[in-house]
Amino acid sequence: MHFRQLGKTGIEVSEVAFGSWQLGNNDDWNAMDDRTAHRLVHEAIDAGVNLFDTAPNYAATNSERLLGEALNERRHDVVLVSKFGHPPNAPKDFSVERFWPSLESTLQRLRTDYLDVLLLHNPEFDMYAGTDPLWDALEDARGQGKIRHYGASLDFAREIEACVTNTRCTVFEILFNIFHQDVRRTFPIVKEKGIGTIVKVPLDSGWLTGRFNAQSSFGGIRSRWSPGQIEHRAALVAQLDWLIADGTSLATKALAYTLAYEEVSCVIPGIRTLSQLASNVQASGHALSDRERVRLERFWEDITNNGENPLPW
Repeated sequence: MHFRQLGKTGIEVSEVAFGSWQLGNNDDWNAMDDRTAHRLVHEAIDAGVNLFDTAPNYAATNSERLLGEALNERRHDVVLVSKFGHPPNAPKDFSVERFWPSLESTLQRLRTDYLDVLLLHNPEFDMYAGTDPLWDALEDARGQGKIRHYGASLDFAREIEACVTNTRCTVFEILFNIFHQDVRRTFPIVKEKGIGTIVKVPLDSGWLTGRFNAQSSFGGIRSRWSPGQIEHRAALVAQLDWLIADGTSLATKALAYTLAYEEVSCVIPGIRTLSQLASNVQASGHALSDRERVRLERFWEDITNNGENPLPW
């Protein structure tokens, strides 16, 4: 496993980290028992993974609970990232009144007295103006030692630009993969400010593993895709055949693409099985050529009209 700095935080993180949305999530994926979840976390640590990303609404708090159980005796070996703003089974709520009980509940479930990073979970754009009292609450929580760093989970360049300009965020979780590259426009300012970046959805919800096609059908959260969108996505995946002509899996190439940028600290693909864990870890240190990276940048510019027509997530 290779490691990188999480911006200017002073925290070192594994290039390939652990996205914990699937832990205990029986609504969007097949059932995962607690023993399997614990084993996945332990095997990930043994493979060199040291950052785990979760949220209160992942599996209706089960993700945080399972992580807390699995990491009970290994807390200081890992970097814990959780979020605020999406309560389990409830609408978004970024109020200060909700913040403090949410943070305490997260800490209790994770069996820790601090988070390494707390992220606002995709708030509305107005939040990035930096005037909401929640930003002061985050500073208070940091001052109390309940969180070491804070930031936001966001999707677009304009959000990053506003957040960098108006807040004291030190970590971002960004939507970035071969099909979603809008945030790449802000990498110069991210580098200048020393912001740590965690890449979410690096495999485009499974499309960049190559296991889906135009005939695929989906349940759970993936049922958001219409038949036309599925057909379109499958056609785009087919256009990436050149990328795997050397025999490397599409998933490895996709993860390597996001890691080809020094502004990226780590990626957090979701993990449900030991085979997925092993596949993801293989991407650490897999160098993408400059030619491949440039071709993938131009590919995105072509399919989105230089970002004017982004693909639906």
